[in-house]
Amino acid sequence: MKIKRIIALIMCMVMMFCVTGCSCGKDEIKDGLKEIVFCLDWTPNTNHTGLYVALEKGYYEEAGLNVKIVQPPEGGSTLMCASGQAQFAIDAQDTIAASFDKENPIEVTAVAGVLQHNTSGIISRAGEGMDTPKGLEGKTYATWDSPIEKEMIRYAMKVDGGDFDKVNLIPNAITNEAAALEAKQTDAVWIYYGWSGINAELNGLEFDYWDFASITEELDYYTPIIIANNEYLKENADEAKAFLEATKKGYEYAAKNPKEAADILIKGDETGSLRGSEELVYKSQEWISKQYIADEKEWGVINEKRWNTFYKWLYDNKLTSNDLTGKGFSNEYIKTSN
Repeated sequence: MKIKRIIALIMCMVMMFCVTGCSCGKDEIKDGLKEIVFCLDWTPNTNHTGLYVALEKGYYEEAGLNVKIVQPPEGGSTLMCASGQAQFAIDAQDTIAASFDKENPIEVTAVAGVLQHNTSGIISRAGEGMDTPKGLEGKTYATWDSPIEKEMIRYAMKVDGGDFDKVNLIPNAITNEAAALEAKQTDAVWIYYGWSGINAELNGLEFDYWDFASITEELDYYTPIIIANNEYLKENADEAKAFLEATKKGYEYAAKNPKEAADILIKGDETGSLRGSEELVYKSQEWISKQYIADEKEWGVINEKRWNTFYKWLYDNKLTSNDLTGKGFSNEYIKTSN
């Protein structure tokens, strides 16, 4: 999902004054509530709705928590979380892999999956043959030039009988995928369907689309995820469980009540980035609400096989130096009905 980075940075600088003194194990207590700082990955969007619902509905307060939702600094949400300036944050399994693939891995752990499946894929203009990965041959694709991104497309094309080396790559500086395709700035681009795909629908773009998860199970990973600071988890396990239980209630409400949840998200957006995009928020929320739990029994639990299959694929394709299977996540802090 795209953001207005300037807004994000301004909001971050403002909020940093509030969180600089926050430590992992010794949270400030305000009106009897323990303070929790949660750092988003982008400006507020429907990936985040459950957090805003839990805040608005008082689920966090009922759990004895005073939760502040802040914007990411320039270095990103994961570094803010690892430094202890936020106890929790949002990232994704693919982008955080590099943080785990170090001699001294970054000190955070994935504690919940926001969505159960990878809902990203490749969008293109309709009828131009790019409705499958092989169709990208001879076409122009706008790339972020990420090794994982390019290898995922290469692999998807190989599974479909295509050759990635026949794709024309250009830099991706696109802020509105639907508009870029319509203007023929590129033939194809990677999107997260829950936002950019819905935006393309609302803009009346006739498009083709395929998603990575439907091509092969190796590319069905967790994006986004909620991460937590390791020291905080060690010293405040019960508090972390209380936070996640309240968050789970927020996402469960959003899954069942998309219109009401969308209203709460719009109301809670202090950046103003959703202003004027209410129709997109409503349509996106209606679509993504079905993805929070999807085919699993309940929200948040990370499927070990799904997590490990992707990280094994990264290692097998030399995208990580270390085998990360079994690392970087825990279901210990999620309360389940089992």
